[in-house]
Amino acid sequence: MSPAVGGRFGDFGGRYVPEALVAALEELEEAWRDAMGDPDFTDELARLHRDYTGRPSPLTEVPRFAEHAGGVRVLLKREDLNHTGSHKINNVLGQALLTVRMGKKRVIAETGAGQHGVATATAAALLGLDCVVYMGEVDTRRQALNVARMRLLGAEVVPVATGSATLKDAINEAMRDWVTNVEDTHYLLGTVTGPHPFPSMVREFHSIIGTEAREQVLERTGRLPDAVCACVGGGSNAMGIFSGFLDDEGVALYGFEAGGEGIESGRHAARFSGGEPGVLHGAATYVLQDEDGQTRETHSVSAGLDYPSVGPEHAYLHDTGRATYEPVTDAEAMDAFALLCRTEGIIPAIESAHALAGALRVGRRLAEDAGDEVPVVVVNLSGRGDKDVDTAARWFGLVDAEDLVEAEQLKAEEPVSEAEGSGW
Repeated sequence: MSPAVGGRFGDFGGRYVPEALVAALEELEEAWRDAMGDPDFTDELARLHRDYTGRPSPLTEVPRFAEHAGGVRVLLKREDLNHTGSHKINNVLGQALLTVRMGKKRVIAETGAGQHGVATATAAALLGLDCVVYMGEVDTRRQALNVARMRLLGAEVVPVATGSATLKDAINEAMRDWVTNVEDTHYLLGTVTGPHPFPSMVREFHSIIGTEAREQVLERTGRLPDAVCACVGGGSNAMGIFSGFLDDEGVALYGFEAGGEGIESGRHAARFSGGEPGVLHGAATYVLQDEDGQTRETHSVSAGLDYPSVGPEHAYLHDTGRATYEPVTDAEAMDAFALLCRTEGIIPAIESAHALAGALRVGRRLAEDAGDEVPVVVVNLSGRGDKDVDTAARWFGLVDAEDLVEAEQLKAEEPVSEAEGSGW
């Protein structure tokens, strides 16, 4: 759906920002709408998707995995095979081209799992833009490989030690930078949250996922799927694939949030199961908050889902019943992670493993009510698991804890290289 004037999705969305940012947001909205009507811009974006990202991403059927989902057909939309390893590159290329079109020379970004930071650093290198990425200090440790990637690509990575030192706090610092440097800097927001026009603009840049998936599943099966599943942190990959099926009422849409250690434990990041309407990072939406309206701390095994809020269009889809949102615990996600590795030879991002666990649940339900036709479930595999191998190895006990401690001590004792000294 398109938001009403002011960027509202029903009671959600809007623009709750300091006065200093209003002009920048209006400039961005005008530049975005003008660009999407300019064939030179859309042709260049399409060329980059084809020649640089490697689109269209394939649709892979996973029959051995599907045996554990009640025997339904499961098809994976392989955003993990994009350049930089996730769906994030779709939005980043669009916003980076807009930055150049607006005459700005510097981009800033926030990142949780690091995939948006890597994609932003990549696009900045491609288009000759200065790049600063804010990242929670906790996330810099659990996603150290992606931090190295960003620095190799020429970005400055700023660890954020305030608050819970995760994605929420990285966004706070990026917002502060943008207020200070708005004249020459574009805030390349990585998901479908934040003030208008970010939720609509980021959704549009990711809609290529849903457009491709709809065409591919029709070609492969001769019909639309029964269900589409995606993980939901801020919600960009989910809105990308949902957008292709929003008008198909027979297609059930499922978003799977980070249930962490369980809703009852309080240690989770499930906004629809444990949150309520509020305002965070410039938009009205569902927020995890305490009785005083203060944002609650979150927990997830996945850095990319460890966020107390969600995109406002998801809040609208939830309240209207068009999409269903369910929590998936850390343990359920990691079991699905291992299952896809061992049955299909695909290592998913832990974020995507939440969608896989949800698909197992949805598939079993569909199988119970199935007639003669085998149900079809499409899962958006939004990222690959290279960055999560260390976390998975620890989770499954595949490495010796004492060896890891010794390795980290050896790293700390290594001298600073010339590369580090030169600003890498």
